[in-house]
Amino acid sequence: MAFESLSSRLQNVFGKLRSKGKLSEDDVNEALREVRLALLEADVNFKVVKELISKIKERAIGQEVMKSFTPGMVVIDIVNKELTELMGGTQSKLAKANKPPTVIMMVGLQGAGKTTTSGKLARLLLKQNHRPLLVAGDIYRPAAIKQLQVLGEQVNVPVFALGDTVSPVEIAKRALQHARDNGNDYLLIDTAGRLHIDETLMDELKNIREQVKPDEILLVVDAMTGQDAVNVAESFNKQLGLTGVILTKLDGDTRGGAALSVKAVTGCPIKFAAMGEKLDALEPFHPERMASRILGMGDVLTLIEKAQSGIDQDKAKEMERKMRTAEFTFEDLIDQMEQVKKMGPLDQLLDMIPGMNKMKGAQNLQMDDKHMGRITAIVKSMTKEEKRHPEILNASRRKRIASGSGTTLPDVNRLIKQFDEMKKMMKQMSGMMGSGGKGLKGKGPMAKGLMGKMGKNSKFPFA
Repeated sequence: MAFESLSSRLQNVFGKLRSKGKLSEDDVNEALREVRLALLEADVNFKVVKELISKIKERAIGQEVMKSFTPGMVVIDIVNKELTELMGGTQSKLAKANKPPTVIMMVGLQGAGKTTTSGKLARLLLKQNHRPLLVAGDIYRPAAIKQLQVLGEQVNVPVFALGDTVSPVEIAKRALQHARDNGNDYLLIDTAGRLHIDETLMDELKNIREQVKPDEILLVVDAMTGQDAVNVAESFNKQLGLTGVILTKLDGDTRGGAALSVKAVTGCPIKFAAMGEKLDALEPFHPERMASRILGMGDVLTLIEKAQSGIDQDKAKEMERKMRTAEFTFEDLIDQMEQVKKMGPLDQLLDMIPGMNKMKGAQNLQMDDKHMGRITAIVKSMTKEEKRHPEILNASRRKRIASGSGTTLPDVNRLIKQFDEMKKMMKQMSGMMGSGGKGLKGKGPMAKGLMGKMGKNSKFPFA
């Protein structure tokens, strides 16, 4: 998971700071030593680390912190702001040409995920009501053209291809004219890559650039290669003049060095991050949200955006009514799980909730598709009557369900018990709702009660 090891180290450091009523200069220095080590271990460029620590120290050892009633929180806020600035400060959006189409050159080394990312970006633009056109400009890699055509079909975006005998420069030139003639407002050119940067590759890319005058030259780079990713970005930028970077495989990079170094070293903003293999797993890169995730403060805005795009609003309203009236059944539980699955991997979603990643570690919560699958198997082994009226689930019925779902009797018992407790919590919540369902009163104690019911070393959800 992205930044997992770095996030864990930093949260331990700041946990110690929060526990102190006052901070001395020695306390700050000790904390920053640990932060420096954590960043270096995360494969962040050492020059970037040195400059970042210097900036944090300058602000942290001052009257603002030393006289504060909550000095630990002030230091965390300073680190949050400096990390945000390090990654670009604010979101860097795609350019838009004054006269369509907006031309985007996708460049990078082989294996970084350039072709797949081109398809993902085309899908994202299509969802925003644009009319993108993909261009098969990689004539060297076997099956590269076919791969792009298959991706185009999957995301419902047309692909312009002239085979592998026409030069990439000519393909780009004709594709531009085709886009103008057919009303495409974005042109995404998938260019060839190499295993390493060489003169032939750069000459070809420069020729394409001269021919189509792109509005964006986006480097697709594998985040898991760490410092090498930054070096690749620096080389491409010197020769082509990049306008932005797309980090792929960020979900598999537990360190995060590339994301924290690339903007500072190259000056090129990170515009998108790929957080998985699926075609919808491409997100605009928000530096402030990423800094918040790294520090364990969650990313509620992205979570809300995912919910708005992934969850059926009519179903959500009906589910809210059922929860309020305690009519929630096992059928509804499965339906809700399917809705959540549309938003992305469960582990990634939970990391967007403030404090959840720390709670996962403390309570050994296991939250993944495997456990959701186990719940689904148990519920699907129930009859319609049992799903709607779990109170009829006696010992013999439970044994049958365990056998039919390939689980154990304790698994079934645990699910039923926790489902009952969840319904009780729903009744408590509905009782605490204000008039018209506006707002919850007594949020704190109720949240504590819910976590208490889950218990330590429990697996979430329900399995």
